[in-house]
Amino acid sequence: MMKQARNTSSASIVIAGLALAVAVPGNASAQSATPGAAADDVSVKGAFDPDDGIARDTRPETPAGVEAKKRYSPYAGRKYPTRVFFGDTHHHTANSGDAFMGGNKLTPDQAYRFARGEEVVSSSGVPAKLSRPLDFLVVSDHAEGLGLMFQVANGNPAFASDATLTRWGKALKSGGKEQQDAMNELVSAQANNKLPPPIKDPKIVGPIMKSVWQEYTATAEKFNEPGKFTAMIGFEWTSVPGGNNLHRNVLFRDNKDRADQILPFSAWQSEDPEKLWEWMEKYEQKTGGKLLAIPHNANLSNGRMFELMDFAGKPLSKNYAERRSRWEVLQEMMQTKGGSETHPALSPNDEFADFGIAGWEYGNLTLEDKPLSREMMPTNYLRWGLLQGLMQEQNLGTNPFKFGFIGGTDVHNSLTAIEEDNFYGKHVNQEPSPIRWEHVSKQGFGKTRYTWHYTAAGYAAVWASENTREALWDAMKRKEVYATSGTRMTVRLFAGWDFTADDARSRYVAETGYGKGVPMGADLPKLPVAGKAPSFLVAAMKDALGGNLDRIQIVKGWLDKAGKPQEKIYNVVWSDAQRRKLGKDGKLPPVGDTVDVAHATWTNTIGASELVGVWKDPDFDRSVRAFYYARVIEIPTPRWTAYDAFRFGIKMPPEVPMKHQERAWTSPVWYTPS
Repeated sequence: MMKQARNTSSASIVIAGLALAVAVPGNASAQSATPGAAADDVSVKGAFDPDDGIARDTRPETPAGVEAKKRYSPYAGRKYPTRVFFGDTHHHTANSGDAFMGGNKLTPDQAYRFARGEEVVSSSGVPAKLSRPLDFLVVSDHAEGLGLMFQVANGNPAFASDATLTRWGKALKSGGKEQQDAMNELVSAQANNKLPPPIKDPKIVGPIMKSVWQEYTATAEKFNEPGKFTAMIGFEWTSVPGGNNLHRNVLFRDNKDRADQILPFSAWQSEDPEKLWEWMEKYEQKTGGKLLAIPHNANLSNGRMFELMDFAGKPLSKNYAERRSRWEVLQEMMQTKGGSETHPALSPNDEFADFGIAGWEYGNLTLEDKPLSREMMPTNYLRWGLLQGLMQEQNLGTNPFKFGFIGGTDVHNSLTAIEEDNFYGKHVNQEPSPIRWEHVSKQGFGKTRYTWHYTAAGYAAVWASENTREALWDAMKRKEVYATSGTRMTVRLFAGWDFTADDARSRYVAETGYGKGVPMGADLPKLPVAGKAPSFLVAAMKDALGGNLDRIQIVKGWLDKAGKPQEKIYNVVWSDAQRRKLGKDGKLPPVGDTVDVAHATWTNTIGASELVGVWKDPDFDRSVRAFYYARVIEIPTPRWTAYDAFRFGIKMPPEVPMKHQERAWTSPVWYTPS
């Protein structure tokens, strides 16, 4: 077991194999040995390389030598993913009603151009460009009223008879506060099932939405470049009963020919997730295609995301568990509306549990219904959702909450611009300006959410064999993905029964990982021998433009012998190990802080560029269910608010955070007793 850090300086471990790791060599047939030049060969001087024609060793090759030649290239015959692809699975353009009402005028065409690295002008007139292109983008516009607000704004006669829609149309033309108020009114009306009748009439809106959908899929085909940039087709099903977030993003493995055979299923048809799964199953039966759904913002569900009853209020059944585990293999960990990992009240011994919490623990999406209570929390956050899954599996025989972690932004301005020094906000009114930080987003329960509460997050990181719709979707389906808070660090996690400290010294981490274990998102193989404990090979490499790494942790959740949920955080490998020692309580001293808030900068004079280690569970009990995931944390760096303060020459109050520690979360690995 390796409990101490490897600070990977120039003299320490190199894990270049982290991203381009070798595979087990293939079974290509052996090549015959090349004989020496014949005595009567005639060569023209200078016509060949200097060693051409020189006699070679003609001794017979040994079997070991032949095998060494066959296996020489560490890259031949690779069968596992060697690249991680970064993208966004949660993105809204002007086709989403709330985005358009919020001032977004950018179409999917412009969203794709921005994502692949082109410069565009935002809806507020600010030039925007990414530091590096994304590898893929899922435009997931709301299925509810897809493209309809264009029609409302343009005075479509079909909507003229409704006073609310007429008023919204005028507000959209007026802009400013009237437009913002109309957008908030739309969101609240959706949450409380009080939308104007014409906008839900299929006879009126059906043809409009079909045209918008087919135009969108055509745009996705236009920008999809297999091997270079993937435009994956998707949409958002926006169930929000009483303001409680039950949204799902639906992702297609398929191309336009199959996607055009349907219209996206909307929460106007049903807010029940089981009805969405029924629709997904019918789509697959009709088209032969494949779908998966990604729930997001569990932190704004008021405890409904992992509640122990179905939408109708009945206890969960085995059938429910099987269907949910089939369709919902991933869960969104982090986005602009905060983090969903855990809460300090649930995880008091986790010193990093408060990340992305401020402003988002007040209550649900609309700050209506009820504020978030302590009783809601165990079914409101992902870590405890996983624990609920273990308990349900024990009772039902199937785990309904067996999900991996992925990131998404939920931007509503067509710009996946979530770098801290390049943050364009979620909505158009949150795009760069000297006053955006203090803009009031929502009020309720005596609380106020400001724009400064929003986080510049998060990316989806996918280990796939190639950058195509099929390969990315397949990797998501098998949960070989991780979420980040906006950093593009590279992370590997493997679990098995036989990893040793020497495995962390290899450049070929992935070859060892796949050869001796399973990757993130998988189940541990059956326990081979009584008395063994699972071991984990973890590795991370910093974002080339980001902060150094502080530490890698393993988060473990399990059910004790009484069936009660437990959790523990283990520091596995960390930087600056010469000066930082693990305490008796398992805690590490802080990595330090080089942030210059006044100038919005920092130095990488602390931390490590790479970390790798092997950890063996010292508390393993073969009789109890458990899950494990890795959390990688960077050194402190400036937050987007610090960049705003510096660039606009403004001062914000003390409660506005100026720095944070970016991080990544791998999908879990599960252990189930035989």
